[in-house]
Amino acid sequence: MKFFIDTANLNDIREAQELGVLDGVTTNPSLMAKEGITGKDNVMKHYKAICDIVDGDVSAEVIGTTLDEMIREGEELAELDEKIVVKIPMIKDGVKALKYFSEKGIRTNCTLIFSAGQALLAAKAGASYVSPFVGRLDDVSTDGVALIEQIVTIYRNYSYGTEVLAASIRHPMHIIQCAEVGADVMTGPLSAITALLNHPLTDIGLAKFLADHKKAAL
Repeated sequence: MKFFIDTANLNDIREAQELGVLDGVTTNPSLMAKEGITGKDNVMKHYKAICDIVDGDVSAEVIGTTLDEMIREGEELAELDEKIVVKIPMIKDGVKALKYFSEKGIRTNCTLIFSAGQALLAAKAGASYVSPFVGRLDDVSTDGVALIEQIVTIYRNYSYGTEVLAASIRHPMHIIQCAEVGADVMTGPLSAITALLNHPLTDIGLAKFLADHKKAAL
């Protein structure tokens, strides 16, 4: 499973990169706004700054909702850096844009996926990634991890090359559950990733080892 961090915060991205397990970054307009990044020029510079930190893919989202707007924005984003993956919403013109970019050799991430049918359309249109939103489905009493499993099964049935990117990850158990059902990628906050480090028995065991070492050194 690849680990992506879902943020526009450069410090969090650097920390995840330094941990040695980071495979990429996903961002969106809300995350940019959270960091106070506004205006097209500043947003584009910020995407480039992210690309300069990480070694893997960086999903950069279009704002337009018409085919022409998505094509124009997507091509501009793709020119920023070879790591950029153009993030496209799951709407009718979005599916058309996925096909266009696929034929142009520009990688895409189809976002706002909430059903297997949407994921199937995105894969047929040539999306590089699909992003089903696990946490948001859980918020409305729907099993987000079950959707991940359903999409993984469908893609394997037909040997689609599209990768399943489990998005809207809220906590470490989401990561484990998505790994169990075969998600190719997970994206979530730094807190969810670093929470995988923690277990009380690890803390207790380390404390005992250190205490025993201190006694033996006396």
